[in-house]
Amino acid sequence: MQPIGKFLIFAGALLILFGLFLSFSSKLPLGRLPGDIIIKKGNFAFYFPLATSILLSIILTVIMYFLNKR
Repeated sequence: MQPIGKFLIFAGALLILFGLFLSFSSKLPLGRLPGDIIIKKGNFAFYFPLATSILLSIILTVIMYFLNKR
């Protein structure tokens, strides 16, 4: 049962980090980066966070690389 315990600890740590991220996300510029596409016409608004998606993809790729390297 040791692998299950390690998984639960890792999942709990991820939930804590995600909760902290959500708490402080209003202070981060994510979602308002240059390169994000915003189209507003009348009462229609289209928002596509292109630059934010690329940045998060790069960060997650680096994290996954270091986690799988061991």
